[in-house]
Amino acid sequence: MSLRAPTRHAIALVLLAALPLAAARGPSQAATATVRAITDVAPGVVFPTSVPQGAMVIGKVPAGSAVRYRGRSLRPTAYGSVVFGVGRDEPGPLELTVQPPGAPPHRVCIAVTPRDWPVEIVRGAPPATVNPPPEIARRIAQEQAQVSAARERDGDETGFAQRFQWPVQGRISGRFGNQRIYDGIPGAPHSGMDIAAPAGTPVQAPASGVVTFAAPDLYLTGGTVLLDHGHGISSNFLHLSRIDVQVGEVVRQGQVIGAVGASGRATGPHLHWGMNWFDTRIDPLLVLERGQ
Repeated sequence: MSLRAPTRHAIALVLLAALPLAAARGPSQAATATVRAITDVAPGVVFPTSVPQGAMVIGKVPAGSAVRYRGRSLRPTAYGSVVFGVGRDEPGPLELTVQPPGAPPHRVCIAVTPRDWPVEIVRGAPPATVNPPPEIARRIAQEQAQVSAARERDGDETGFAQRFQWPVQGRISGRFGNQRIYDGIPGAPHSGMDIAAPAGTPVQAPASGVVTFAAPDLYLTGGTVLLDHGHGISSNFLHLSRIDVQVGEVVRQGQVIGAVGASGRATGPHLHWGMNWFDTRIDPLLVLERGQ
């Protein structure tokens, strides 16, 4: 299977076009300007005009701007970058409010391009991981709650802005967003990208960050590490056979954080690499494509 995405929608993630803003309005009109055309650009405000479902979106605003999206404040970095994620099933359009220092607020609208989500058939998964008994279901819920809590960290790290690299090299054996059927039982859409690789293959950090979660034996995901790249963007690495980092450790891009395994719900050795913006799952392959 090809290692490239089936589409080139990730091009939209590169900041190639500044979003235009309407001219100043009179007192009788709305106080918020709206993006309309490629002319009349607001100085220093740069966002893509269209993004695919599952994208990580990076925009530029004047330093010190107040930015809001879906009820959450996006904190600009010192150099004016903001980042957020687009969910698998997001219909769009996306709306952000940007208020530069000493200027009126502007409403930024971004179109969302839909994607196709094929069905994947998974055979041989341990039955108790597909349809767990009550006591196992409670353990899974507790473990997933711990992972979810770690994803709520909103750190100042800026690894999200780096050009991400593959954590391991190998064949893509499972794609983000695809609907999964486990031995005839429908499961949730795949939350990340599976990369087939031999057990014991070193796993490298795709971008710098800080470790916010590390556990060797979660029921579904086995050896699990969360790496926070800053501003809500995080990576999770599942089914590890070995973990080489600890919570609180600052990790540089390319540093070995563990080794490929088949722990948890896995039918063979591979790395599951997932990415999130807080609780919104995004597609790691699109993030890789963004840097090409």
